[in-house]
Amino acid sequence: MSVIAIVQARTGSTRFPNKVLQPICGIPLIEFLYNRLKCSASIDKVVIATTNSLKDDELAKFLSTRSIPCFRGDEFDVLSRYHDAALMHNAKHIVRVTGDCPFVDPNVVDLVVSDYFSHNVDYCSNTLNPTYPDGLDVSVFSFDALQYTHQNATTSYDREFVVTYLRTCDKHSVYSHQSPDNYSHLRLTVDEPVDYDVIRSIADYFKPRTDFSFKDILNLFKVSPEIFSPNMSISRDEGSKFGQGYRLWKRSQQLIPGGNMLFSKRPELYLPKLWPTYYSKTSGTYVWDLEDNKYLDMFFAVGTNTLGYCCPQVDEAVVRCIHDGNMSTFNCPEEVQLAERLISLHPWAHMAKFARSGGEANSIAIRIARAFSGKSSVAFCGYHGWHDWYLSSYHNSSDLLSKHLTSGLKISGVPSELANTSLPFRFNDIESLKSILENNDIGVVKVEVYRNFEPSVEYLQSIRDLCDFYNCVLVFDECTSGFRQSFGGIHKNYGVTPDLCIFGKALGNGYAITAVIGTESVMQAANNSFISSTYWTEKIGYVAALSTLDVMEMCNSWEILNNVGLKIISIWKSLASKYNLEINIFGFPAIPKFTLLLDSWPGYKTLISQTFFNHNIIASNLIYVSIVHDSPSSLEKYQCALDEAFKLVCLCESGDLDLDNLLETSIATADFSRLN
Repeated sequence: MSVIAIVQARTGSTRFPNKVLQPICGIPLIEFLYNRLKCSASIDKVVIATTNSLKDDELAKFLSTRSIPCFRGDEFDVLSRYHDAALMHNAKHIVRVTGDCPFVDPNVVDLVVSDYFSHNVDYCSNTLNPTYPDGLDVSVFSFDALQYTHQNATTSYDREFVVTYLRTCDKHSVYSHQSPDNYSHLRLTVDEPVDYDVIRSIADYFKPRTDFSFKDILNLFKVSPEIFSPNMSISRDEGSKFGQGYRLWKRSQQLIPGGNMLFSKRPELYLPKLWPTYYSKTSGTYVWDLEDNKYLDMFFAVGTNTLGYCCPQVDEAVVRCIHDGNMSTFNCPEEVQLAERLISLHPWAHMAKFARSGGEANSIAIRIARAFSGKSSVAFCGYHGWHDWYLSSYHNSSDLLSKHLTSGLKISGVPSELANTSLPFRFNDIESLKSILENNDIGVVKVEVYRNFEPSVEYLQSIRDLCDFYNCVLVFDECTSGFRQSFGGIHKNYGVTPDLCIFGKALGNGYAITAVIGTESVMQAANNSFISSTYWTEKIGYVAALSTLDVMEMCNSWEILNNVGLKIISIWKSLASKYNLEINIFGFPAIPKFTLLLDSWPGYKTLISQTFFNHNIIASNLIYVSIVHDSPSSLEKYQCALDEAFKLVCLCESGDLDLDNLLETSIATADFSRLN
């Protein structure tokens, strides 16, 4: 009958590279699996279907040395790989097994094959209604069904997971094989390193036997359940449920502490497991994930691209820069040009320094301010980055930093000797600053002019007056607020000037550039301290910033951002009123935010993100407005999704729906201690 078992296997797994070559009982996992499948009475031949990628040359070479049949095909179109392998080996019926399931039981294979033939179906599997452990997965289907699927399945998801279209297209008859008892809670597959640890422990228990059965494994579970416990928290088929982005995120956490380099881009903050996490391309208002799904983006790279993605004028200037060379032994003239441009926008300032990130710029400003004042201690309000000078405030006797940054923060590596050198004060509370200045020898006062709530003019002017009285350097951190509500710093709207001001995020429309500008007397203090870095001289950031400023000035981008933000706030108010939800709106119009005043807000926030996601929108309870959002179609799409989300919240509050049943993933959290 030509029943061919085709085992898909590759070494390039995102979560656990080379897993199929990891040793079990002294031989590679893939050989261990092959030897077990050869014991099946219903299989005529076993073929390993790997990829034609150079990464799998080692696997193919190994299989050749063991005389194990090997087919090489497309790395990402697994459906095509199966079809072509089946065609080459004249398969009439295919048994599908994945290479990360070394404990597949040949007896279970024979039972599934028997059901396939006795029920005369096109497809039979023990995974449709899982009762076997994850890792004993077996599917059987006809070549005719496979060929039809190969010809008609079009989505990348269906091409990657082979049988999803086959079993759902209503063309084929399907039968579910089930175990008399349900053991689906057990996990015997290898997706993560912790899975391999469990599998190896089980194999070592039975060693030197390699023919142990599913029943033998169950008996071991009854007497030694602790062997199975390390990976029990991983849900079944996570890879197929949550997509490439989630799989890559899981892998990243094994390679990069924390998974990435920006806390604000961690998926657990918004929609754990479902958040796409990684992108393939961007354009205008849209971002595409690794599976080529297109999303309307309301976050815009955490606020960097106020002119939209791939702004033609900015990108063209950068391309010309790259063509001419982005780096050289000499300095680029654009560094001087950008300094002149920023100073012309802020007449109180006379000099500038540049960096590539907000944290760097904040630390440069602190260094210069300390050098000028001759004092080490800093009073601050707001978020100012990750460097020691700022995080050291967590070593103070009282925990006030969580009110400025995030809860559950860990600061291992920040010297405790820096305790009480940086002291936080409360926003719009001049008395809290006055108390610090009266009782400490402060040399620098740093404040975010506007973050969540609008400052009063009296508050800002009082800070200026106190700094003058106590001879403190006043630093405005406008990394986030700059160039959103005015052409320059938002402090221009209040008529209060600092000694130093920091710009970032929006300055380069996605290209890395930040700036510190200041009065000549304070900035000259930089000459008394070593502040230097190679890539601060790289040309792209300066070119991008100059072009970004040109586009901003040409279209009055700050006015567009303000107007769009007000439209979005109006949508929030209208929908909250429609569904009788009490809403708290804060932030300035270019970065508006809201919370619903409900006890289950963290869960509802996750539900809102989930609803947006299901409408192919990347959004949560805040928006980084871009001028490309000024589109009726974008705002209408956004409003439609939020209407659905608020309706669901309303129905949950009334008891007609259950929040836990609606959520497709765990509740998002911003607690640092729970993310690490």
